[in-house]
Amino acid sequence: MNIMDFNVKKLAADAGTFLSRAVQFTEEKLGQAEKTELDAHLENLLSKAECTKLWTEKIMKQTEVLLQPNPNARIEEFVYEKLDRKAPSRMNNPELLGQYMIDAGNEFGPGTAYGNALIKCGETQRRIGAADRELIQTSAINFLTPLRNFIEGDYKTITKERKLLQNKRLDLDAAKTRLKKAKVAEARAASEQEVRITQSEFDRQAEITRLLLEGISSTHAHHLRCLNDFVEAQMTYYAQCYQYMLDLQKQLGSFPSTFLSNNNQSSTTPAQSVSSPSVLASASASLPSVSNSMVTSGLSELKSSSGSRKARVLYDYDAANSSELSLLADEVITVYSIPGMDSDWLMGERGNQKGKVPITYLELLN
Repeated sequence: MNIMDFNVKKLAADAGTFLSRAVQFTEEKLGQAEKTELDAHLENLLSKAECTKLWTEKIMKQTEVLLQPNPNARIEEFVYEKLDRKAPSRMNNPELLGQYMIDAGNEFGPGTAYGNALIKCGETQRRIGAADRELIQTSAINFLTPLRNFIEGDYKTITKERKLLQNKRLDLDAAKTRLKKAKVAEARAASEQEVRITQSEFDRQAEITRLLLEGISSTHAHHLRCLNDFVEAQMTYYAQCYQYMLDLQKQLGSFPSTFLSNNNQSSTTPAQSVSSPSVLASASASLPSVSNSMVTSGLSELKSSSGSRKARVLYDYDAANSSELSLLADEVITVYSIPGMDSDWLMGERGNQKGKVPITYLELLN
């Protein structure tokens, strides 16, 4: 027998087996043939495996969405992963926002109050972006990869063996059907031998499938450890972000409370005084580092009296015209109010020099 004859006979046998299975399957669906049922334990294991696969896929996909909300970026990462190439590094959203803030702060001037605050906020956003990258990397390695390995590895093996078990069952039931239809003693003997063989193959495949399915419990234990790693990564990330924002709040807390009062003033009536008790109370409550006594008594008394006070300059300030006084950070000047002056300004004196100075750049001294 040459190789070609062997291949032809093998193809014919395979075609006959496929046809026999198809007939058996069709007759089962039509209720014209009996079906060997799997034992309850094996059915429960199969159900548990399907449930594990379903929820693992959902959790994995939603975690990917959580870590990378941009669908285009996820597609790009998927393509590069399939090509076994490293995806190009790009700024994430916090890093991009941080860079814009820093650029804007430098454009407005690091010596100005707003520019300085923008730069501080931008640096914090960049730190948050770096923490975000660390969260994504850690979660991908410790959480997403094990889930994906189960879907693409273990469950594919289970599916393959389960399909093989289904075929063995169809072979067994087809053999049982032929045994029932056999009338001649010789045919019955051959059918009985076929049933014994197919029963043995079915039992062996059922045992293999059962052993694989019982491994799902170990999979759950492994995924539990991975879940703990994911929670720890999130805890680290949110703790870092909280600390970064706490540090930023402390830095911004050194700004005078009149920043907030100015915002409140612009949203109400133009004639509202910066020393209004409600505005000052709101400002001092939002920025606890600024003393209430300084806000309520210092500015109010200064604006309403003809006296003068010493003030420390918080930031450099360049005079816009000859009526204003340029300032240097940390210097101490004398300030006072004059009738009819805008509520955002005071008169400042340094030696023989004097001019208008913005209140937001000053900290009144006792």
